[in-house]
Amino acid sequence: MLKKNLIVMVSALLASFPLVAQKTAYEKSGKTETATYQEVIAWYKSLAAEHSQVKLMEMGETDSGKPLHLVLFSTEGEFNVSELKEKGYITMLVNNGIHPGEPDGIDASMMLIRDLLKDKRKQKELDKVLLGIIPLYNIGGALNRMEHTRVNQNGPVAKGFRGNARNLDLNRDFIKADSKNARTFAKIFQYLDPELFLDNHVSNGADYQHVMTLLTTQHNKLGGNLGSYLQSQLEPSLYAYMEKAGFPMVPYVNVWGTTPEKGWNQFYDSPRYSSGYATLFQSIGFTAETHMLKPYHSRVEATYALMESMLQAAAKDRELILSHREKDREMVRKQEEFPLNWEHDTTAYRQITLKGYEWEMQESEVSGLQRLYYDRQKPFTAKVPFYDTYRPKDVVEKPQAYIIPPGWYEVAELLKINEVEMTQLDQDSTIEVELYHIAHYKTMQRPYENHYSHYDTQVEKTVKRLSIPAGSWIVPTGTDTDRYVVEVLEPAGRDSFFNWNYFDAILQQKEGFSAYVFEDLAARYLAEDPGLRKALQQKQQEDEAFAQNPYAQLQFIFERTPYFEKAYLRYPIYRVN
Repeated sequence: MLKKNLIVMVSALLASFPLVAQKTAYEKSGKTETATYQEVIAWYKSLAAEHSQVKLMEMGETDSGKPLHLVLFSTEGEFNVSELKEKGYITMLVNNGIHPGEPDGIDASMMLIRDLLKDKRKQKELDKVLLGIIPLYNIGGALNRMEHTRVNQNGPVAKGFRGNARNLDLNRDFIKADSKNARTFAKIFQYLDPELFLDNHVSNGADYQHVMTLLTTQHNKLGGNLGSYLQSQLEPSLYAYMEKAGFPMVPYVNVWGTTPEKGWNQFYDSPRYSSGYATLFQSIGFTAETHMLKPYHSRVEATYALMESMLQAAAKDRELILSHREKDREMVRKQEEFPLNWEHDTTAYRQITLKGYEWEMQESEVSGLQRLYYDRQKPFTAKVPFYDTYRPKDVVEKPQAYIIPPGWYEVAELLKINEVEMTQLDQDSTIEVELYHIAHYKTMQRPYENHYSHYDTQVEKTVKRLSIPAGSWIVPTGTDTDRYVVEVLEPAGRDSFFNWNYFDAILQQKEGFSAYVFEDLAARYLAEDPGLRKALQQKQQEDEAFAQNPYAQLQFIFERTPYFEKAYLRYPIYRVN
């Protein structure tokens, strides 16, 4: 009877922790394979079913037709985010598999959360830390699994494809939000409102000894107390932890077509990228970039160590980070001017330690010409300059509010997804507004991520009283989301909705004239308006091609008559001061 009771007790004990010791698909393969999408979700479903400290949630749709999941871990087993924030919790969000051919974070996160369940000491350290994990973001790319993607990468055996179910690169989609994935991600991000964010990747580029490189939110762009804390305290602590863990880091090696021993510039993480998007909401964002040529198991272990180091920093500096963020958000609410773009400061740098390989040019066996070759038998360690300072450019004054007419509902929907405060006019109103006219822009000549996007956009400003229709959205400023609102609604911003083609309809003139009919009307306008005649004559004298082009001269007059359409090149989002 005693033996039978002992067996029952042991069985019950094992049943209560069935997955804590279970190996992942990656571990079962001898650390050569990554888990499939089906294995990942099944793993977390079982884990959440057996452990009260883990919760698995379906958060919304993806382009694949499958839901996007979010895994939450809290030592208390409580998951009401707003209540946890009231209790002083800090939140860290990890995104995995945005490029499923770079699956290091997928496998590392599974092991991390399992090991946290086993280790009571670590759980105690993570008191008041809420960990959120997106197990696999690009589901469509993960389902497109093969052995022959990522040609230069050293494992795993089979992996997913970079493009999603619509062949979009989701790491360019955080602002334009063409994908359902991006819209659901915004929902997750606003739901958790994380203080720390990590996106796990694998890097292409130069060869060097480092397994892990780190792309960090640009500290000048983050600004305020958090920017200073990031540069002076958080980054050094992460680098020290990784050194101790056996994975000495350098900043993301941002060199293309050259070699790193002369140093490099910090990557410009504009809001189209995940860390740049996080910056708009006063979140400290990181992109882990393991090195593609290192063995898969080394990359997974380095990613695991980096996540551990971030969790440790979150726990240790919790009160400081929360305090800094609240102060910075108050500063944003009161901020009068915002930079739309940034330029690199080529005079400011700091010395970092690069563990590289010597290189030389050799004769190519393919072309017979010279090719770059890194000699791994010749490692070196050297101090190199890292240029990580940016200066604000194209500064704009924040209005009291923006107005979005009802026809531009797609833009309003994106603002709603990102938790921007808005109200709608319940009746037609006449309001004095600032108007932008698009004075200049350039357009990419080749498609880029489903768009022919604009750049070098410049505007001219006028003030008018306009009739604003009922149903228009009023977007007040003075809120936590001001930085996001300004950067997406101001046309000159690098990742503005204008530059992402949301307003291309205004760039096409809808009505014109028949030259032979308009000739008589144009002559009458010239006769009645000496100023118009003088302007035409001056243009004829200054521009010989114009002087020889009768249609261009009629167009010149047409644009200065009441017949010329007001909507042409007029940006349809208005500013109220």
